[in-house]
Amino acid sequence: MSEAVLGGIGFAVVVLVVILAAAVRIVNEYERGVIFRLGRVMAAKGPGLFFIVPIIDRMVKVTLQTVTFDIPPQDVITKDNVTVRVNAVTYFQVIDPVRSVVAIQNYMYATSQVAQTTLRSVLGQVDLDDLLINREDINTQLQRIIDGLTDPWGVKVTLVELKDVELPEVMRRAMARQAEAERERRAKVIHAMGESEAAAALAEAARVLEAHPAAMQLRTLSTMAEVASEKNSTLIFPIPIELLRLMDTARGALERSGHGDLGGGETAS
Repeated sequence: MSEAVLGGIGFAVVVLVVILAAAVRIVNEYERGVIFRLGRVMAAKGPGLFFIVPIIDRMVKVTLQTVTFDIPPQDVITKDNVTVRVNAVTYFQVIDPVRSVVAIQNYMYATSQVAQTTLRSVLGQVDLDDLLINREDINTQLQRIIDGLTDPWGVKVTLVELKDVELPEVMRRAMARQAEAERERRAKVIHAMGESEAAAALAEAARVLEAHPAAMQLRTLSTMAEVASEKNSTLIFPIPIELLRLMDTARGALERSGHGDLGGGETAS
């Protein structure tokens, strides 16, 4: 064989290898390859090994993995005119590779912009208290709105979470004072309830002791024993209750007799 023939064979082999290299495509399990033939979408292929027509076909890889995107801190004015700084995170993934390539130029950038504008819009319609308390409801609302906007692009938003809400220093101090006042109010209410229950118990005890005079004497002796058990210089002079009652009776009799004498004198005059 002449050198010209060998050179031609060698050139043909090189061209064949180049064509095969250009025709072979390998796509990972988490990717899909969108095939364009002469500018028209053919299909999304993968995963694995497949062939395309060199020069005529063009492939665009699209990842199907869930993408985590941090929404930058946004200055938001709530419904009750309080300025807060909020940042969040969103999770989304491509569910339709063809639409993610054909319907939008850059689905990741577009999704991030939609997430930022929706965050400001939704939080501007809620009060500060709802923002701090009902985060789950707000997260669900954000996810539903953003997912509805990105669905035509073949993008599925699976989760949106508010990460942090930064309040102004003045607002934090005001909320701290409010919480302190609320704790003091609860303490006073609990103390008043305790006083009311104690008064009711004392009234019930007084009724029992009044019905049983001997119980009062036993209670007096018990109190004297408790005081005597402590090492102190307290002096106790026990006075029988009957003596006090006798003194009250005598004083009442004297008052009545005094009024009677005074009335008789006036009549005689």
